[in-house]
Amino acid sequence: MICSPDDLGLFWCLKMECLLLKFAVIAVGLMSYMQSAVGIRFVIDREECFSHEVPYVGDTVHVSFVVIKSETPWHYGNEGVDLVVKDSAGNQIHDFRDKTSEKFEFTVQRKGLHRFCFTNKSPYHETIDFDVLIGHFSYIDQHATDEHISPLLEQINTLEEALYNIQFEQHWLEAQTERQALVNEG
Repeated sequence: MICSPDDLGLFWCLKMECLLLKFAVIAVGLMSYMQSAVGIRFVIDREECFSHEVPYVGDTVHVSFVVIKSETPWHYGNEGVDLVVKDSAGNQIHDFRDKTSEKFEFTVQRKGLHRFCFTNKSPYHETIDFDVLIGHFSYIDQHATDEHISPLLEQINTLEEALYNIQFEQHWLEAQTERQALVNEG
């Protein structure tokens, strides 16, 4: 027992221990929410592909990219790049053409290695800011399905995902702002 019944009375002591147990379960629930994030800025000549492991069906994958700048200061165009996303079996999930920026998400239908292939059709090298965020939530302890705790875990999951989405959005907006500043300079 964490508290002494002599100090608080047996009812309050048991109530406090129950609350501490619920908070411990919530902490375990928070640890079960896994985020896998990758951010990279790279220069592309013709084609660049990246792979990212998605461990669970049902995970949500958030993707964004922004073409920041071209290699030459006197050239600035809006040709954009192409992005093709494929799942672990090679099935095409998304296909974007001639985009200078894009932000999207999808739910994973097949776990495994997903490929993100960029193609630059411009004669100039392009700098691209690319981010991938994978969110997954699972209940590790099946005993934590008490009718009072489950709604709390769901709300915590929702809030945590919202915070990650805000960070994701901020990074994308920063890259967009950097791109716009370069456009205005040119």
